[in-house]
Amino acid sequence: MSNSSEFNYRKDLLEEAMLKTIVAVLIAIIINYINGTLLYTYFTNQTFHSNSRYILYVQLVINDMIMLSCTVLMVVLAYLSYLINVSFCITLILIGINTFLNTPLTLAGMAIERFVAICYPLQHPLICTVHRTYLFIACIWIVGALPGFTDLILTFILNPLSFFPMTKLCFRQNIFTSVYHQNNNVACNIIYMCFVWIILFYTYFKVMFSAKSAASDQALVRKARKTVLLHGVQLAICMLSFMSPILDSGLYILFPQSRSVILFCTYIITNMLPRLLSPLIYGLRDQNFKKHMKRSLLCRRPKAMVKPTADRLQ
Repeated sequence: MSNSSEFNYRKDLLEEAMLKTIVAVLIAIIINYINGTLLYTYFTNQTFHSNSRYILYVQLVINDMIMLSCTVLMVVLAYLSYLINVSFCITLILIGINTFLNTPLTLAGMAIERFVAICYPLQHPLICTVHRTYLFIACIWIVGALPGFTDLILTFILNPLSFFPMTKLCFRQNIFTSVYHQNNNVACNIIYMCFVWIILFYTYFKVMFSAKSAASDQALVRKARKTVLLHGVQLAICMLSFMSPILDSGLYILFPQSRSVILFCTYIITNMLPRLLSPLIYGLRDQNFKKHMKRSLLCRRPKAMVKPTADRLQ
């Protein structure tokens, strides 16, 4: 390759890397801005703080923001410096694994909350308390951290200490390379996803059958049934990330010269765009939250309540 052609090739690679970085960062900023508006709406309205449904919803939003920020940081660092310190890379990977698994676990918790609200309405205030909801969220983070913690232990066992100060391209398959890591990844994903799907199917059909009860609020039951069904849709879209290696392999055969473009596009579709679902499914469907969200976007304060005449005369 001549000097001029090599220069042009490197220039094209640099321009492509810069374009991908800008696109990824812009999408992340837009999504996190929307989710940040949801958080602002939640934290500036005390009425949401005592409702387990909204607490779990905010947990999902915060989790998505952390996951998105972490994965975009990995993408940017990969394009800018190419090689990253292994210890720092492992930290980012562990956060990414934890937050990725937290999403289906939180969806399962939200489905259970709707199931209790519809099927056991009298017990709902006693079962889904604020304290128990926070304990459940803590359990989600602990359970979601177990696969990554297992990968970390395997890494310490299988690699010398000199491995951690090294620099490598930062993605999971390049750091956790052993067959034990691969088996742990596959086993955990199967167990977690099967567990969540079983909960979603169970709660959906229980809510659907409860609609036959004459004492049930039919409108509330229909809304809860749609919500649980949307949990399933969101989970199915989140599971696209499991299909991305198969999709990538098929596209490599068709477009062998576009490997980096394929990887970037599948990352956008399977990891970034699903983070938009939370505000679209919950923030816009819930009329109460939607009302407060509009007020937050327009920077309006709630109207002061007018006291009854008898109260003002006292």
